[in-house]
Amino acid sequence: MGLRRTEERHPLSAGLHALAGAEVLARVHQVQTAAMAAVQPAIPMIVDAAEAGARSLLAGGRMGYAGAGSSGLMALADCLELPGTFGVAPDRVPMMFAGGVAALAHMQGGVEDDPALALGDLDRSGLAAGDTVLCLAASGGTPYTLTIAAEARKRGVTVVGMANVADCPLLQAADIAILLDTGPEIIAGSTRMGAGSAQKLALNMLSVLVGIRLGHVHDGFMVNLIADNQKLLDRAARIVSALSGATPAEANDALSRSAGRVKPAVLIARGLSPEEADKALTQTGGHLAPILSASDTNQTKTQPSGRIP
Repeated sequence: MGLRRTEERHPLSAGLHALAGAEVLARVHQVQTAAMAAVQPAIPMIVDAAEAGARSLLAGGRMGYAGAGSSGLMALADCLELPGTFGVAPDRVPMMFAGGVAALAHMQGGVEDDPALALGDLDRSGLAAGDTVLCLAASGGTPYTLTIAAEARKRGVTVVGMANVADCPLLQAADIAILLDTGPEIIAGSTRMGAGSAQKLALNMLSVLVGIRLGHVHDGFMVNLIADNQKLLDRAARIVSALSGATPAEANDALSRSAGRVKPAVLIARGLSPEEADKALTQTGGHLAPILSASDTNQTKTQPSGRIP
């Protein structure tokens, strides 16, 4: 029986059990590092996937995630970060994980083979025509993920497939196919390792570009974050101060006048009223760049003080 690449033995695994600890870890590091390099050739397709997800979100739709086991955990990690990092409403980024919350406490293998479970999760996700779904499976053959990909595509959802085996069913079924050819694992079949690390990197890249397209990243700052703890409140004030030139006290005052929203607070700190800030952001679709660029041009001509006229 032919083995998938993710199930084959890696040459560096021979005698692994008998090596000194430092040599074991050196080999694990070598194989993991090589796996991460597999992301580079996939960048064009990751860009396509990010653009598709951003289009769906900008149109008021959803960008969903789907997976089982280790691949599902990588998808879940990215999905859970989008509300806090980019201020995307949780219902706009639904997660379909084989077995649901119960499987997170105790990983269950059988749930990834249940098509009925997959269809029920897809129905509950709210994904519809015009939306995008990111489907992950290291082997590219997980029934749960394949079922979601096939049915979502029938419903007019753009399907992004991310897998670590070439010419697998998931990549063949996807509208946008992302191959991360990470090869065999140092522990044969343990795709939480090289395959999972490459998936996480690819998802990090994808979601950063989505955040930029939504206008939620400016100069590397998360300008649409939800500040719901002291750490994030402090971060929000630092962002407002850095982008507006305001003092920390002025930044905190602007945040209080904007109900904690970073983007309008940046503009308030530069001289706009809360109403003017909201209107300006509506006109640019939530992007700070054109507002700040225009105000900087105006300031150069008329107001050396650094305030928006």
